Amino acid sequence: MSLPLDGVKVVELGQNFAGPLTGQILGMLGADVVKVERPEKGDDARGWGPPFVDESSASFHAVNQNKRSITLNLKDARHLDWLKDYLGQADVMVQNLRPGVAEELGLTGEALRARCPRLIVCALWAYGSTGPMKMRPGYEPIVQAFSGLMFQSGEDGGPPVRMGTQILDQGTAMWSSIGILAALAQRERTGRGCDVDTSLFETALGWLTVAFSRYSVTGKLPPRHPTGSNQLIVFQAFETKNGPLVVAAANDRLFAKLAAALGRPEWAEDRRYTTNAARVENRDVLLAGVAEIMATRTRGEWLDALSEAGIPCSPVHNMHEVDEHEQTAAIGMIQSPPGLDCRTMGLPINIDGCRPPLSRSAPKLGEHNAEIIGDALD
Repeated sequence: MSLPLDGVKVVELGQNFAGPLTGQILGMLGADVVKVERPEKGDDARGWGPPFVDESSASFHAVNQNKRSITLNLKDARHLDWLKDYLGQADVMVQNLRPGVAEELGLTGEALRARCPRLIVCALWAYGSTGPMKMRPGYEPIVQAFSGLMFQSGEDGGPPVRMGTQILDQGTAMWSSIGILAALAQRERTGRGCDVDTSLFETALGWLTVAFSRYSVTGKLPPRHPTGSNQLIVFQAFETKNGPLVVAAANDRLFAKLAAALGRPEWAEDRRYTTNAARVENRDVLLAGVAEIMATRTRGEWLDALSEAGIPCSPVHNMHEVDEHEQTAAIGMIQSPPGLDCRTMGLPINIDGCRPPLSRSAPKLGEHNAEIIGDALD
């Protein structure tokens, strides 16, 4: 299968999550990605277990496929010089080293393009490439808290809640990849590389764009909602006899259908509920009424009834239920790395109807030293 980035060479100095996932995205799109790791321990994420698969954590395998691995001691001048020479063959370098390390080692875009003018250098930061917090390190939960994203999660009046997945790491990897693809397109026109910078903080602020817009207009902190929206009513989870079901009647037409399905068709003509703005104003009375009715039947019964009425709805699935669902199987997102008893998620895009394949499992530490470095550092 021909892939969009066939022939593109990427050197990744990635660790933990966001940097390595950027490399994996590019690798799954066809790039030849060489991961540079420290001797002996390598990427810290190799130890982020249990569980472990083939000597590395399941978390490491999730974001380090379609790569080769070499080990270099960048405190050794010979190793560092070898890397700088090797970057002359590369199209892209990705790094999320501790703030300040790239500058100390001469691995910034400005320094490298003095030797390799076509090189694109992507740097992932915690708080951004400028500002008073530029040099401060940060991890997912720290930046979720700092950005205000954590404050937006959870029940109104309750404690802040961390989002249950690495949304900032993954989002930052996505923005990095988008920036790199744009830079490659620009280089086709100009012949020169450039710097691509992003950060977990910028990603978090990007996810807050709707909530911030509302705040900027009203001056009020947006209220929190555990499963739905404070802007749309009815648009949340309700308990049934055997578990929660999310109902999304996101406009007046769908609300009228919901009212009929609930056995309350008169609600669609009630002035308190005829528009979304009116429903928001009278939300407490309306939602209490919906909740009372939803509790009278099972999740499956409501799923059938509301789906037949054309109302978007869904059970709140756990991981096992998602794994077993026929729709998950149909789209083929879950893939098995070659030679490993482990399954991971593929790239969430299709190209000409095909999902980019997993051609390599995550490499063992230094697995490709002989292939790439040979005896140059003996």
